[in-house]
Amino acid sequence: METLFPSEKVPGGGESNVVEKRNRDVDDKSYTAAKRTKIETKVNEPQVSSLNTKLDAKPPLSLLEVKESIKRAFESSKIKDSDQQTNSMATTATDRIQTASSSSKITKDIHQFIAVVNPKGQMQKKLEQAAPYNFFLTTVTDSKETHKEPLSITFQEILDESLGELESSVQINFMVDIGWLLGNYYFAGYLDKPLLVLYGDETPDLKSIQTKKPQVTAVKVKMDSPFGTHHTKMMLLGYKDGSMRVVVSTANLVEDDWHNRTQGLWISPKCRQLPDDADTASGESKTEFKDDLLRYLVKYNIANLQPWIVRVRRSDFSAVNVFFVASVPGGHRATPKGHYWGHPKVGLILSKHCDPIDDCCPIVAQCSSIGSLGPNVQSWIGNDIVNSFRKDLAPAGLRKVPQFKLIYPSFSNVKNSHDDLLGGGCLPYRKATNDKQQWLKNHLHQWTAASRHRSYAMPHIKSYCRWSDQGLHWFLLTSANMSKAAWGAFNKGTNLDVPLRIMSYEAGVMFLPKFVLQDGEKYFPLDKQRKNIPPFPLPYDIPLKPYKADDTPFLMDILLG
Repeated sequence: METLFPSEKVPGGGESNVVEKRNRDVDDKSYTAAKRTKIETKVNEPQVSSLNTKLDAKPPLSLLEVKESIKRAFESSKIKDSDQQTNSMATTATDRIQTASSSSKITKDIHQFIAVVNPKGQMQKKLEQAAPYNFFLTTVTDSKETHKEPLSITFQEILDESLGELESSVQINFMVDIGWLLGNYYFAGYLDKPLLVLYGDETPDLKSIQTKKPQVTAVKVKMDSPFGTHHTKMMLLGYKDGSMRVVVSTANLVEDDWHNRTQGLWISPKCRQLPDDADTASGESKTEFKDDLLRYLVKYNIANLQPWIVRVRRSDFSAVNVFFVASVPGGHRATPKGHYWGHPKVGLILSKHCDPIDDCCPIVAQCSSIGSLGPNVQSWIGNDIVNSFRKDLAPAGLRKVPQFKLIYPSFSNVKNSHDDLLGGGCLPYRKATNDKQQWLKNHLHQWTAASRHRSYAMPHIKSYCRWSDQGLHWFLLTSANMSKAAWGAFNKGTNLDVPLRIMSYEAGVMFLPKFVLQDGEKYFPLDKQRKNIPPFPLPYDIPLKPYKADDTPFLMDILLG
């Protein structure tokens, strides 16, 4: 029986899969040439090392040694069975699309298509138990503990029937493997439902999909600047009963991103349809989520989105307890209500709603890509990011500048990952950029997530927060990496109304205690339950682990040669 993703066994018990590794989430023009770099074959060797062995410190390898080891691994896998590789390569995304509607060809066994399969009909209960945060991480194939973790989910669970009978949907993303996506819809029973895909990264299959699947409309989001990226990861799910749901994610719609990486998702409550005679201002949340989401969708100026804009307007978002924080390309000035986009939007929310935070509490950023940040920490991070992210309700006055800390995987983090050095395929930070900002190392911290069973699942998630001994003051989950293109930079000049320049589309959600919790709570608990409030599920371990003197950030050049 033909499967959508055929894999061939290789001698020694491993498995050979042809994998196209793209340089993900490009924030800088210098990354563009690497975006379609291919690593032809990867061999997953049989698991022989114990956890203790994996935890042992490994001496750092030279760049030459790393390149040679990768080269030997590729050549070895080619020698083992070149014919099997050829057969595996023959099944392209187009083939998957064609088989996705043919019950005589497609595998009936979902386990041959998806590595982690959880029981159907359970997701609604899982979502209820995740309250009040509704914040999940994706399961990690090679971390068995995550498969049954209550706050870990698969793509299939997002489409689970217990959340509602899907009528139509919108997938808004950067990279989309349409064959993989439609395979997931097939197994969920929704292959024939209308699907609108807004994407950033062009592929032949996306361009031609409507000729093969008329129920699917794929629209490439046009970018005004070559430095910008349509980087948002979001879903709009419409149900047969007229209700809808929003999912904000950090994962591309490609198989790799749902395999051995750490990804984050927020899933909204079910937003029911408002009565026909409801006021246009009805159905808003205390966080003005609906208004901000509508403003973002309108910015696309895409006709295919218009019915969904109407649907959002007619839906009740009053149960949503997070803020919608987005970026859209262009030059933006403050409105009478303040800034709507980028890092100033974060500052606006904090200045209006965040209880005073002690200046000794650090600003902690965590990302999967780093752009050109300038000659020193003050040039952009200090003047823009820290200046916005430090805001709160405290009266204006002289205050100490909080520390800035950045979590980014080191070389040793990646080398010890589930996929060895290939685990760095989602970390497009380049040597040329790093060489210009050596000051950044003083702020860098390792990726460690033992508490979530994800220390070896490299992070494609992006998050920003502040905490103290009392708890977590706020948390932001977003697609936005640490770059000017994503967050925006103020144009320096004599004009007091300085426009903010943003290059990319981004989307995220921000959690503040007074909106998520009851009774005027000022902090999210972190380590244990407090007053029947579950601890906030941070995606990484604290305290943070600073880089040692001989640590270096993982650089994509190692994989590119």
